[in-house]
Amino acid sequence: MFSYRHAFHAANHADVIKHATVVQVLDYFNQKDGPYWVIDTHAGAGIYDLTDEWASKNSEHESGLDRLLGAKPPPMIARYLETIEQFNPDGEARFYPGSPWLALSLLRPKDRLRLFELHPTEFRNLGLNIASLASEDQKKIQTFERDGFAGLKALLPPPTRRAVTLIDPSYEDKSDYRRTLLCLQEALKRFPTGCYLIWYPLVQRREATEMVRALERLHDVNWLNASLTVHRPSRDGLGLHGSGIFIVNPPWTLQKSLKNTLPWLAETLAQDKFATFTLRSNEAQKQASKGVQKRSPSGK
Repeated sequence: MFSYRHAFHAANHADVIKHATVVQVLDYFNQKDGPYWVIDTHAGAGIYDLTDEWASKNSEHESGLDRLLGAKPPPMIARYLETIEQFNPDGEARFYPGSPWLALSLLRPKDRLRLFELHPTEFRNLGLNIASLASEDQKKIQTFERDGFAGLKALLPPPTRRAVTLIDPSYEDKSDYRRTLLCLQEALKRFPTGCYLIWYPLVQRREATEMVRALERLHDVNWLNASLTVHRPSRDGLGLHGSGIFIVNPPWTLQKSLKNTLPWLAETLAQDKFATFTLRSNEAQKQASKGVQKRSPSGK
């Protein structure tokens, strides 16, 4: 369970869709005066040097972030790139902020960041990175060296009654798919009005497909489901051919932003002609269901 290190995959195509969405959601939360929490169940080290041995081993950023640089992106991606530039004032895209650092760059003095990380090396690196921050930023953060799936429920509902929770395990362990679903279901019982972002991989695993189907069957919540495929699934059934982000209680502006962004991302990050995207919502399902109910038995 401790073999996964996010530095191997930092700034790849999956990070692009996930982190661009995180930035949009937090920008929306900042429009209201009330304080909020950001909770990350699988925080990693927080920030990554794309030139170190871990990130350069596979250089996955070359088919992700690097393809966006110098382009003319839609507003959602331009905003995402703007946040990354804050960590690279010399113009070189060397340091890549993970979800915790992206969130920290957007939090206001009254907002708070809560981070779970179970991997001992990643937790140690997270602590070292936090120690290098200014004292005012350190005061916003609390870390937990424990399983985020199990620990999340103790933080819900937050005292602010406003929170964005990111659930994005590695899914190297097949049980993560089931645990992600159960974690969300439990969180919604405790804090039904919270905003939840669930990242998931597009891989040829039955568990992955079943989890997404189960998420789309959630009742009494609003949701969006955006996915990005960058190449055809491999013949051997291995590897990541794309990823998705499932948002529960999304900002009302997010669907339009994703609709304008996903076609551009699919074209820009495409690795073959099979690159594509999907964008679904429970509202669309409701409308489709109403359309079926209005039809006569003859279908006319």
